[in-house]
Amino acid sequence: MGDIVFGLGTSHTLMLNEDPLDWQKNIDLDKGRGPTNLLIDEHGKPRFYDDLVAERSASVAPYLTPERWRTAAEGAQHALDRLADTLASIPLDAVIVIGDDQKELFATHNLPAMLIYCGETIPLRPWRAPPNYPQWLSDAWRIHYGEGDRTMPVAAPLARHIIEHLMENEFDPAIAENLPEGEGEGHAFGFVHTRLMKHKIVPMIPVFLNTFYPPNQPRARRCVRLGEEICRAVASFPEDCRVAVVASGGLSHFALDIALDRLVIDALRDKDTGALLSIPFAKLQSGSSEILNWIAMHGAIKHLNFDWCDYFPGYRTPAGTGTGLAFGVRR
Repeated sequence: MGDIVFGLGTSHTLMLNEDPLDWQKNIDLDKGRGPTNLLIDEHGKPRFYDDLVAERSASVAPYLTPERWRTAAEGAQHALDRLADTLASIPLDAVIVIGDDQKELFATHNLPAMLIYCGETIPLRPWRAPPNYPQWLSDAWRIHYGEGDRTMPVAAPLARHIIEHLMENEFDPAIAENLPEGEGEGHAFGFVHTRLMKHKIVPMIPVFLNTFYPPNQPRARRCVRLGEEICRAVASFPEDCRVAVVASGGLSHFALDIALDRLVIDALRDKDTGALLSIPFAKLQSGSSEILNWIAMHGAIKHLNFDWCDYFPGYRTPAGTGTGLAFGVRR
């Protein structure tokens, strides 16, 4: 039988690959957020960048200094090193990674709410910069994906067992056994391979959630149930295997919401499913929708005990945009 022995949550923002003094260069990107990538305020309402500047610039100004940027960046890198070291130190047969796809592999012609990859391997390809792309941002993407085409192992037998278990238990996940020619895995999964598995590659099972794009975004209750059924599926696997579950993404962004992030962290620490389900769906939009990946992980690892969590408010502009940088472990 299988056993989930470890749970891990990590932010995967490009800010983690940037010089912290470059964080402020995101102003133009944050000003230009489109209708499917809006700035969502602490009330869950879509807002224009300049309106948020008028409301939030005074309160976030103390965070917008080189010293605060360096402190947050250094703390985040220390936490990532700690996660990578822990992941390498634990004997594992598979790592289930719950992440989102931001129209990297799946677009409006085929946008599944949930998909499990079950091929024998999955490709990881280097970043291909579009024309006239900012160099500082292109450099961050290159770090995210690493250099050279690589083929990463997948725990395919366990992935297929999880799919069959879900089909028997009122879930209908889409599946993929390969990717389109020339494509590689998306950012949520590439970050785990390049940053968290830098010491040791473990066969992965990518679980894709469409957190970003209406109208078929899974709700929090469904994500908890998905995690619970993944846990039961692993336990019923006929072979002995040790498994970790990773939530990739989050916390709040692109308008950073410290109160929301604290609620999520406290609920995960206290195993408080009710608190997670109390979050208004309107708040779980745009980048903050990646909190759903953590909620699904919670469903799978509720039997594990809280170990540690680090959190750094990664503010980058006077509008209070940025990312709640969060990293944590249960085991």
